[in-house]
Amino acid sequence: MQIETFRLHLRQLGAKPCHEDRILRAWLQARSLDKRHSKAEDFLPLDVRHALPEIMAQLHGLARVRSEHPGADDSARLLVDLADGQSVESVLLPRDGVCVSTQVGCAVGCVFCMTGRDGLLRQVGSAEIVAQVALARRRRKVRKVVFMGMGEPAHNLENVLEAIDLLGTLGGIGHKNLVFSTVGDLRVFERLPLCNVKPALALSLHTTRAELREQLLPKAPRITPAELVELGEIYARQTGYPIQYQWTLLEGVNDSDAEIDALIQLLAGKYAMMNFIPYNLINGADFKRPSLDRCSELAGRLHQNGIVSRLRDSAGQDIDGGCGQLRARSAVLHRKPL
Repeated sequence: MQIETFRLHLRQLGAKPCHEDRILRAWLQARSLDKRHSKAEDFLPLDVRHALPEIMAQLHGLARVRSEHPGADDSARLLVDLADGQSVESVLLPRDGVCVSTQVGCAVGCVFCMTGRDGLLRQVGSAEIVAQVALARRRRKVRKVVFMGMGEPAHNLENVLEAIDLLGTLGGIGHKNLVFSTVGDLRVFERLPLCNVKPALALSLHTTRAELREQLLPKAPRITPAELVELGEIYARQTGYPIQYQWTLLEGVNDSDAEIDALIQLLAGKYAMMNFIPYNLINGADFKRPSLDRCSELAGRLHQNGIVSRLRDSAGQDIDGGCGQLRARSAVLHRKPL
């Protein structure tokens, strides 16, 4: 479902833009439509008032929790059912954040990620993306939204940008606290600078070597790491937000001293920060996670060379709940004969 489709439905019931905004704001911010000195019916048209229970039920039905999996780090992975029976994953993050999915499945096929193994099943509508935030806000405070769940946001660009615009306006989320994650589709660098709500940008880098990146991200655009960093630097200077680079650490693949030396040269002087993410173990994959000492050493080397770096676990590692794993296990259970 698209946000504009929902607005059109309200207009057909006689709603004005101010009425649409009040309903959407109440939903997005998990608040009552009633004001201190007035009830909702005092300012809504009669037909909208009569349809309000059905309208709110429709909005809440866009995303429902099938199962919740708390982590030891105060995170919680949610397996979320959409209205058509498909499911995606959202993550309640420590420090008032939520990670949302933008596709059911993914077409990029990163070899270290569970989500892309079955390819792309369908796009997630803009209202369904926003519904994951509204769902999270009914459970805890949310002040940051990262588009890093299932899917490649650039492959669902119109829906994602529509969701970002709503979250950055009626949703009350600070623009720099909306984080658009991508493998580096060129359309992102063309469209985001033109948006009213300009999100922060996270770029999946993973290596400084073009040939290795093509192996790790087989269906990503053929942009070299150096080209990707240059495009990121332009956007960072335009918006005033540092680029957040993502680097999944794979033992014996992209954790060598030579690789880190090249990374230090690549990011020298750039308005950027590096998120090192130790690999989240997946059954059937040959990759291994470097030791914690090695991961800490690599992050420390960047820091010593003036590059802001963080060692960040993928939320849910302690419950084998990395992105796509909950959905994959659920699909296996549903395929089992009774």
